[in-house]
Amino acid sequence: MPARDVRPTRIELINTNRRIKLAARGLDLLKMKRSALVMEFFKISREVRGLRENLRATIGEGIELVRISEILYGDMIIERLAGFSSEESSAVKTRNIMGVRIPEVRVQMGESLASDLYRAVSLPPTLYDAMKKFNQIFSSLTEVAEKESSMRRLLHEIDRTKRRSNAIENILIPELKSEAKYIRMRLDEMERDTFSTLKTIKKKIVAKGEGI
Repeated sequence: MPARDVRPTRIELINTNRRIKLAARGLDLLKMKRSALVMEFFKISREVRGLRENLRATIGEGIELVRISEILYGDMIIERLAGFSSEESSAVKTRNIMGVRIPEVRVQMGESLASDLYRAVSLPPTLYDAMKKFNQIFSSLTEVAEKESSMRRLLHEIDRTKRRSNAIENILIPELKSEAKYIRMRLDEMERDTFSTLKTIKKKIVAKGEGI
């Protein structure tokens, strides 16, 4: 609000000072929120880094098991094993972190034509190990995707919170302080004008009394 549009009254000065205090409290809360979001972001980032490192190693192990199985048993048995694979389903829930909805993905393994015990007993060890390894890879990929989605949402909210806090700190509060300064200045001028007017009136009254 331009200073010329501000009403130079004591009530307006009180209200402006209240708005400054309220904006300062809001700024503190936004900074606290941003700090909490940044901490959560780096926590998830460290978890993702560890998951990715483990995932690379697990994928390498899985590929090597498949290659060995192809050499020992041929492609046909691997394709036949794929027919016994179960159908997976996923459910997405959310949790709230400082107002940010973070996804939580839960993978539900469906029923297979052959039980895990049957496959463990009947399948060649290398093939069984490869199957278990790629089930593990699927779960890890789902977890990485969940956490990376959480990181994107947190990063968006961190940026949004930063913009709001900057607007309050660098625009709103300085404007309110400028308005308060203008009001105080105008009130001081009005008090000086009033004092001068009263002084002049007093002199006139005194002079008039002496002339009687």
